[in-house]
Amino acid sequence: MHRALFTLLAVIGLAMSPSPQAPAPALPARESFHLFLLAGQSNMAGRGKVEPVDTTPIPRVLMLDRARAWVPAVDPMHFDKPVAGTGLGRSFAARVLESSPGTTIGLIPTAVGGTRIDLWQPGAYDEATKSHPWDDALARAAAALPSGTLKAILWHQGESDATPELAPVYEAKLHALIARFRASLNAPTLPFIVGQLGQYPDVPWDDARRTVDAAHRALPAKVAHTAFVASDGLVHNGDRVHFDSASLREFGRRYANAYERLGTGR
Repeated sequence: MHRALFTLLAVIGLAMSPSPQAPAPALPARESFHLFLLAGQSNMAGRGKVEPVDTTPIPRVLMLDRARAWVPAVDPMHFDKPVAGTGLGRSFAARVLESSPGTTIGLIPTAVGGTRIDLWQPGAYDEATKSHPWDDALARAAAALPSGTLKAILWHQGESDATPELAPVYEAKLHALIARFRASLNAPTLPFIVGQLGQYPDVPWDDARRTVDAAHRALPAKVAHTAFVASDGLVHNGDRVHFDSASLREFGRRYANAYERLGTGR
């Protein structure tokens, strides 16, 4: 009887014990591990519907997960809100690899949905997500940098600043943000790539949104080592705010093309 009880307890213990974690992926040499910081608000975090193609690992594309460990990059990569879904990071990385076959890509997700640009400065606290967007992004970058080389920041943000009160001062704040990122990361020529807000036929733009868009469009002419990525033809996911999955995959490829043009000077 006792032997049967011990056997039963052993079986229960095995069933309840945590399964072993998958081994951490082997990292390449630091100079071959190219890192990209993903920052901004929800359209960078990704709100697309996650489909099987988004959960299939891409060889040599990793992400820094919430626990700051390198793991295969699969969607959702961000964890700012429970609605996080497919984003643009994976398609960006896949396209970059096409022209950099000897490298591994490391994506550092830091975007936080709903954040105004004012929340992307030291000490700023986002009550909605109980987070410090700027401080958290810098901490995640610091955790990643010993493993690789930071190559660019991908930024998509501005919807929360498209108001009559905030839009007129958005451009100055965007320029200050870029300077602050570069100074904090000790990378004065770090590429900074900004994506255009959604242009949806059923969501007309007002003057405030046009003002934010103008700041994005003018960026390459006013700040060195920056690029603007158009959102022409991309569609929303039904909520009239966020790009759908197919659009985000296409947007990622456009960001990659902009990154490659910055590198070649075209």
